[in-house]
Amino acid sequence: MNSDKEHKDKVGANRPASAFQRMERVPPLLMILYLGLSGVAVLFLFLVVAYAYTRYAAEMPTSTQSLPRFFSISTIVLLISSYVLSQAPRLYRADDVQSLTRCLGATLLLGCIFSGLQILGWRELLLQGVPFGGRASGTFLYLISALHVVHLLGGMVFLLVLLLRTLHASHDAVRTLVFIRNPYRRLQLRMLSIYWHFIDVLWVALFVVFVLLY
Repeated sequence: MNSDKEHKDKVGANRPASAFQRMERVPPLLMILYLGLSGVAVLFLFLVVAYAYTRYAAEMPTSTQSLPRFFSISTIVLLISSYVLSQAPRLYRADDVQSLTRCLGATLLLGCIFSGLQILGWRELLLQGVPFGGRASGTFLYLISALHVVHLLGGMVFLLVLLLRTLHASHDAVRTLVFIRNPYRRLQLRMLSIYWHFIDVLWVALFVVFVLLY
């Protein structure tokens, strides 16, 4: 009997894990992040649909003005920041905390530059005669881009906290070892990367919508 049971266990162990089993292995914090990002995606989808409706149903379908050039520049900056942050896991695995600190610092700086360029883009909209409280499509343009910046700022706060902890650990060999071997720090870095890349992809999608509908 025992041998039959052991044989069944061995056979079951070779079966691929089901979707529910894989979900159970996901850390709770990571699952919360996935759920939050799903909610953010639905929110922006609703706003984009509303923007497209007001653009085509209530107003002229095309605009004689071009999309603010600072939006284009900020898109490039955000893509660069995403590439820089993508190097962080490799640096973490290599126990290179000092380079990891520079990587996180550069990403934070690029995030600040992106936010500043967005503000310049809003100023350019005002110069084009598109105020926030004017036509509905103009209001949605401000609202959508501003909400994206708010979500980016949330990621920047989390990035700043992780940067300070990494900087603190880089000044001492013992703290560096503890930092590298801490699974919670690894999870934090993974969550930051997922969130930042999501915000990056989200803005690229929004930018394409703006280019097509503006």
